[in-house]
Amino acid sequence: MLLFMSPWIVGFLAFTLYPMISSLYFSFTSYDLLSTPHWIGLENYRFMFTKDPLFWTAIKNTAWIIVIGVPVRILAAIVTASLLVRPKRGVKAYRTLFFVPTLAPAVAAALAFLFLFNPETGPVNQILGAVGIKDPPLWLFDAQWSKPTLVLLILWGVGDAMIIFLAGMLDVPRQLYEAADIEGASGWQKFRSVTLPLISPVIFFSLVVGVIYGFQYFTQPYVISFWLTGDAAQIGHPQNSLLFFTSRLYQMGFQNFKMGYASALAWVLLLVTMICTLLILRNSRRWVHYGGGLR
Repeated sequence: MLLFMSPWIVGFLAFTLYPMISSLYFSFTSYDLLSTPHWIGLENYRFMFTKDPLFWTAIKNTAWIIVIGVPVRILAAIVTASLLVRPKRGVKAYRTLFFVPTLAPAVAAALAFLFLFNPETGPVNQILGAVGIKDPPLWLFDAQWSKPTLVLLILWGVGDAMIIFLAGMLDVPRQLYEAADIEGASGWQKFRSVTLPLISPVIFFSLVVGVIYGFQYFTQPYVISFWLTGDAAQIGHPQNSLLFFTSRLYQMGFQNFKMGYASALAWVLLLVTMICTLLILRNSRRWVHYGGGLR
């Protein structure tokens, strides 16, 4: 048995446990990848919370995308799945249409949105101008509109979550809806009292995955900032509105070569993600309903 598990054990020790322990050690050192790490105790953590001018900016941007982007994505997935769950003509084509955007790589999706929301040549502002809207937003080129545009990008790829919710809704026993019909329940009452409780495990799963994904949000804002400036050092452009926690970690570790400080950021990110996940798990007992009462 141990022989069959040995490849996994070796891989776990070499590529997971050892890097994590090394990262924890480096987080208490001054380390630039070239010279020997120098022990400085809690200085990286003290600098992070008291002196890093962009740390709290990255925290606020990350919190924004989690608090706004994740619930909006879940709500959009539920609404879309609700519309597509009923058998009707062409429903398979609509389901496919909503899922196809999720097949696009994150980089390609970000570049597509840069084209669509280009304030001068993009079709979005041209359509807004054609219907009489003067001075349309600058979207990704404006610090005030960059994060809302990222939420639109998140919604554009909502198809994967929609498929999960659709599977959950199709698994709801039809007898429950028939009983609700006999009681004279309206469509909203059936959705609130039958559908939502029975898909609450799916909502819980999507919430946990969405929060973890939000803390790790990196590729799309990095590609957008790089394309807008042509300079990888300008990560977070415009005006640091797209500087997320992982962006700051990448910036310090792989652009400024402050690997000790980047390791401290990584451990704070891990701890914050674990705390948020545990809080959601603890709170889920109040609103997540499992079949047969099993957890």
